[in-house]
Amino acid sequence: MSRWKVLPAELDPRVRQLVVRLRRLKDHGGLSIRQLAARTGYSAKSWERYLGARSLPPAEALEALARVCGEDPTRLLALREVAAEGWTATPEQPPVADQLSSPETPRPPERRALRIALVAGSVTLVLAVSSAVLVTVRIMNADNTGSPTTTTRSATPLAAPTAASPYPCRIQRTDGHWYAGNSRTQQENLAVGNTGPDVAEAQCLLRRAGISPGGIDGIFGPLTEHAVKAFQRRSGLVVDGMVGPHTWKALRG
Repeated sequence: MSRWKVLPAELDPRVRQLVVRLRRLKDHGGLSIRQLAARTGYSAKSWERYLGARSLPPAEALEALARVCGEDPTRLLALREVAAEGWTATPEQPPVADQLSSPETPRPPERRALRIALVAGSVTLVLAVSSAVLVTVRIMNADNTGSPTTTTRSATPLAAPTAASPYPCRIQRTDGHWYAGNSRTQQENLAVGNTGPDVAEAQCLLRRAGISPGGIDGIFGPLTEHAVKAFQRRSGLVVDGMVGPHTWKALRG
């Protein structure tokens, strides 16, 4: 498997999700960059840019990659459409929109400042919601028993659903695997920016493993990413902060 260069921390999650998917398809197909270029008709330098998040791959390149790897191109094309909306500059490559403009025309500094402010506000909101969920759960437990509750049966919910945390954690062990009642996937790739029951399932299993992801809200934010990295580090996995097949296998036990 290739040892990929770490993607920039400021990379938009939607772009990150597309690039990670492309890298995994290449690795699973056992192809080198040159082999990929020979089979798709796109140069090795082009694929280096696509897989390094320095350039948005055209739809035709994704269709060619899917054909070579035996993959349905529908999902790749959907990921590309979402990534195109969040495409931002990396240290080596300007955004697509800027490539079409004159190089002498500087990008307005106000747009960069506004983007930074929006990202900072979003992170603050996620942290605040996660903290509120933790406080709510602790207060509910204290009101019911007068002291922190201790779970004695694996089928007992670890956290009741609330308005801010709509997903329960009903931990059960079936056929040698742990499940929390939100999803039974063992393959879905998750990263920062993803939402839904698959994310909630991973959050529940992280909590079962003794690592808090914050609230069980189905939102893959900074707290969940930090918890995933801690779990991967403890399990001897590649520490990339994303939940893929290997991390699911470790979480499921």
